[in-house]
Amino acid sequence: MYHIITATIMKRLLFILVLLSVWNTQVLPQPPQYRWTVDDVFKVGASFKSFSSIQWMQSGRKFSYFDADTTTKQRNLYAQDVWSGKRELVMDVSLLKGKGDEKAIRVGSYEWSSDGEHVLVTGSLTSRGTKTGGSFGIFNTKTKSFRMLNDAKEEQAIIKLSPDGKRVGFVRANNLFVMDVATRKETQLTFDGSENVLNGKFDWVYEEEFSIIDAWYWSPDSKRIAFWRLDQSAVPTFPLVSYSADSSHAEVEKMHYPKAGDKNSLVQIGVVNVDDKAMRWLDLGTNPDIYIPRVKWTNDPNVLSVQRLNRGQDTLELMLANVTIGSMKTILTETDTAWLEVERDDLTFLKDGKRFIWVSWKDGFTHIYLHSLDGTLERQLTKGAWDVSDIVGVDENAGVVYFIAAKENALERHLYSVKLDGSSLKKLTTEPGWHSAKFSPDMKVFIDTYSSASRPAQVLMKRNDGGIVSTLVENTLDGLKGKPTTQHSFFTFTTSDGVDLNGYMLKPANFDASNKYPVLMFVYGAGPQTVTNRWSTRNYLWYQLLAERGYIIVSVDPRGTDGRGKQFRQTTNRELGYKNTQDLMEAAKYLGSLPYVDASRIGIWGWSGGGYHTLMAMTMGAEHFKTGIAVAAVSDFKFYDSIWSERYMDTPQQNPEGYKKTSVMTYADKLKGNLLIVHGTTDDNVHWQNVIVLMNEFIRLGKRFDTMLYPDRRHGVSDPIAQRHLFTLMTNFILEKL
Repeated sequence: MYHIITATIMKRLLFILVLLSVWNTQVLPQPPQYRWTVDDVFKVGASFKSFSSIQWMQSGRKFSYFDADTTTKQRNLYAQDVWSGKRELVMDVSLLKGKGDEKAIRVGSYEWSSDGEHVLVTGSLTSRGTKTGGSFGIFNTKTKSFRMLNDAKEEQAIIKLSPDGKRVGFVRANNLFVMDVATRKETQLTFDGSENVLNGKFDWVYEEEFSIIDAWYWSPDSKRIAFWRLDQSAVPTFPLVSYSADSSHAEVEKMHYPKAGDKNSLVQIGVVNVDDKAMRWLDLGTNPDIYIPRVKWTNDPNVLSVQRLNRGQDTLELMLANVTIGSMKTILTETDTAWLEVERDDLTFLKDGKRFIWVSWKDGFTHIYLHSLDGTLERQLTKGAWDVSDIVGVDENAGVVYFIAAKENALERHLYSVKLDGSSLKKLTTEPGWHSAKFSPDMKVFIDTYSSASRPAQVLMKRNDGGIVSTLVENTLDGLKGKPTTQHSFFTFTTSDGVDLNGYMLKPANFDASNKYPVLMFVYGAGPQTVTNRWSTRNYLWYQLLAERGYIIVSVDPRGTDGRGKQFRQTTNRELGYKNTQDLMEAAKYLGSLPYVDASRIGIWGWSGGGYHTLMAMTMGAEHFKTGIAVAAVSDFKFYDSIWSERYMDTPQQNPEGYKKTSVMTYADKLKGNLLIVHGTTDDNVHWQNVIVLMNEFIRLGKRFDTMLYPDRRHGVSDPIAQRHLFTLMTNFILEKL
């Protein structure tokens, strides 16, 4: 009987356990099924449409662009009529073959000839510092035939047609060459190019900071070429080490890279006659330690403009050079107590040969000025407490200048026009957001590409009065259907010392003000704004993923960012990063005061300059931030390049206290939160020396941190596989640590 009772009891116990198991299965909460994944971020992001390599043709009647053929999946060149909208195939890239070539040239760029019938097609290069490169040839749009001009095995770069279409200029082995299109005869113009001497090609400093320009230019009459000659013999080299599974030994790439206080390249400007190779070197003065940020031909083929900037970057001179006799004359000088901005290329010489347009922030905001050719100021064309961003065109027949500006607020950019007499200022774009404009040669129409924080890029054809002609690209959010989304809201708060700072906030779609949410802040921190009414595909989609998981996303533009005048920008003079970080700390305090924010869970992340400010926030501002992710971060401005660091900080020798005050190492002992440091091992912009030195300091201090190094990746960690890996890593780190 004992055994029977025992068996009965065991059966009942098992039955109870089964019931409990079922009950537990029913009542225990299940892991949430999120509808956003990291793969979605990249898949949806790739679905948005755009025009590629737009160029105007036929004086503005048509424009051309690359687009993928839906059948062959190859990028062909198309042309579209402005008024009818009719589209035609101009160039089938499968035809771009040399003699006996099995594969067509891999197109990197193209350029129309002045007759509108021929296209210079250039290949592509993988090396940094070149805009066009490789093989090149001419495609005839009438006969649909291609003639290879040069398919040399050596690298060729910065390939351009002469204005008359008869020659092609290019750089090979750091020397300038020209080729006659009809005969294919090649003429070498310079002969001293080497690893140290660059003719018509930029070094690191010029390519990084003046990348909107080429290192050589044809004269308007096609008879001469003006070019930079840079001698980087005295510039220190920095080793970039690549580790490959294909080799048992590491490969070392040595790049000339002047860090703050180092010697820069010696610069010369040469003008060479392409017929007889006669060379003239311009007189740039007795001080060799200078920059030449711009050269530009005037409408007179005998007169070249040259801009000379001192090493301290607080004095800029505009000079005119008569290249036939070699005379130089300074016609305008700009000075500043801190620094001058020279990134934009807005100098415009009017076709009347008597006047030019100049942009300056000498009255406290960036505005447009009209000068006579001898430098005399005729009048200021724009005024007010707002900044001009870019001049996009001048219609001399109508006497109108077109420009982009942040007139209404710093969050948006719109197109405006003003007459050359300073009257009739008009706003020409009305859609909320961030606009850019590409005008036709006849100035009658422009292509308006714009977006907002909640709307991806739209491309419209418009008349010069702002009226819409047609829609060229219309992107929608249809790819996000079925996924929770939420939109940006913009806000302003006031710091403890009375400065208003702009920010945006992105809340979870199911936001409940009675709950407490963690916050992730995004920062860049100096120069470019992050708080803009502008679309950012990858970040927008990734932030939707985080918002679905219960995070509030915030960005704040501290002092030192663009769009709000010179004083706001120059607050950081000689202590870049310090005041910016204080503003980020103020932002964290403000966010922590909001009833729906968990002040103990505020995180921050950023890339490059944003990586630096993340490191500063996690050390100098450690009391306010729990978690940080610093990607490709500077840790001390003495490790960064000369031209950028010295613009804001002067040299380490001139400003030792400033460099110490803004170094992350100074505050390394304060680190207490969760920090992830990410860097590419062959980053040629921000060398990983920055984080190696910082990590060693953290180790010395016994501070815990996490790292991820991306082998053989540059500053952007840009290949798709690494990008997905990185954003998966950052997502998991945020979910675990914040």
